Amino acid sequence: MRITKKATSNNVIPAKAGIKKFLKSLDSRLCECGKLIIIRGSQKRIWLGIAILFPIIVGIPIVVQAAVEDILSHFQVYVTAQEEYNSNIDLRPNRFKRDDFITTISPGIRFSTTPKSPVTGEFRQTPTAEERYGVDLDFRAGFVFYAKEHDDNYISLNGTLNGWYTFTRNLTFRVRDYLIRSDEIRETDLSASALPGQTLLARTNRREPYYRNVFEPSLEYRFGRENLVAVNYRNSIYRIKSRTAEDSTENYFNPRVAYWFNVRHGVSFEYGLSLGDFQRSPDLVGHMAMGRYTYRFNPRTSVFGEYTYLTRDFESPSIGYDVHRPSLGIDHAFSPTLSGRGQAGHFWQNPERGSTTRGFFYDASLSKRGDKTTYALSFQGGYTEVYFAAENLGFIKNHRVTGSITHQLLQRMSVGLYSSYEWAKYPGTEIGFRTPVDQIWGVGGNASYQILRWLNLSLDLSHRENRSNISDRDYSEYRGMLRATATY
Repeated sequence: MRITKKATSNNVIPAKAGIKKFLKSLDSRLCECGKLIIIRGSQKRIWLGIAILFPIIVGIPIVVQAAVEDILSHFQVYVTAQEEYNSNIDLRPNRFKRDDFITTISPGIRFSTTPKSPVTGEFRQTPTAEERYGVDLDFRAGFVFYAKEHDDNYISLNGTLNGWYTFTRNLTFRVRDYLIRSDEIRETDLSASALPGQTLLARTNRREPYYRNVFEPSLEYRFGRENLVAVNYRNSIYRIKSRTAEDSTENYFNPRVAYWFNVRHGVSFEYGLSLGDFQRSPDLVGHMAMGRYTYRFNPRTSVFGEYTYLTRDFESPSIGYDVHRPSLGIDHAFSPTLSGRGQAGHFWQNPERGSTTRGFFYDASLSKRGDKTTYALSFQGGYTEVYFAAENLGFIKNHRVTGSITHQLLQRMSVGLYSSYEWAKYPGTEIGFRTPVDQIWGVGGNASYQILRWLNLSLDLSHRENRSNISDRDYSEYRGMLRATATY
């Protein structure tokens, strides 16, 4: 029995130890399996995270790059460096003239809702019929440095804005804005009837920077192919720091209507109300009314009769006046590339006090556009008015002839010639018991070469003279401008 008990006791102890060892081994294996399961679960989560994050990490830069490229396709940045020599910067008689070299650095930016062409890098000029709205903006600032006359250094500004929105197929809203800061004595004419490059008449001989902003919204409704009703508004602000020139503001309201009874007979009517506020001169209230009847012989030829009446009322002591201008005209297309227009009549100006001024009125133009060459010729005469500028010269009798030729010499190079002659008489002014009469003529040439897609080089040479019956108003000016423009 003892042997049995002893054997039993010895056998029980190893069995218990084996069980414990087995359980410990099993627990260890279970832990390893758990860890393995956890590791494998973590690896699955990691791979799942990588699968989710990878397209995001890779896709976001692609999407951002595409968005940035799309945004940049609507912008164009450029900088222009210009060197100019001017033999008479003040347009003074030769014995008093000053010459100078003028350096201008002009960074600028353009924006358009129409993207740039990937081939030319330029914006499309004509909107498509599907586009309901659009905006074109161009703004640049010029840092102008005079080599000799450092006191004349200044910052120029030049900006244009064109926008439109089509509410319906027939109703369109448009807005235009022009911003100019310059010290040019002959200011740019921004009127609707002005020719390209046309300037306002001026008698001053002092460069003084001025600021002009013209804001022009309009609303047009078309109820037929050529029938329309439109309302235009213009706000023109002119500011200048000068002892002789003055600030001014114009508000102009201009409704007009055009209606065609059939393919041959049409009429148009226009009215204009001008409210002028001047810093020192008497304020102005002006009215303009115009009526026209047009007869169309065929798609290429039409004739018209027109009557224009305008009145200018000033606060005392200035003298107001009215102008009558009946005329006849013709429009004719000689060919798809050659067209002409002619209008002629008579005008008379009746001042509130004084004698009547009469004269012959005419407006004729001829233009031809070929594959490589463009010609333009214009004749204008009768009278003009200069208000809302450095000098409010008022009613002026004038005659003007301009001509230009532009030729595409090479694929990347174009050249041009231009000339002008203007005769002006100022009825409301007397100097030494004489009414001033100016005869201003000019001639010039230019060339432009596209060196690279992003780099353009141009040269402009010109000469202008004034021969006046007042000796102190004579001047002669030579100008040369070399310009380089880099565009991105």
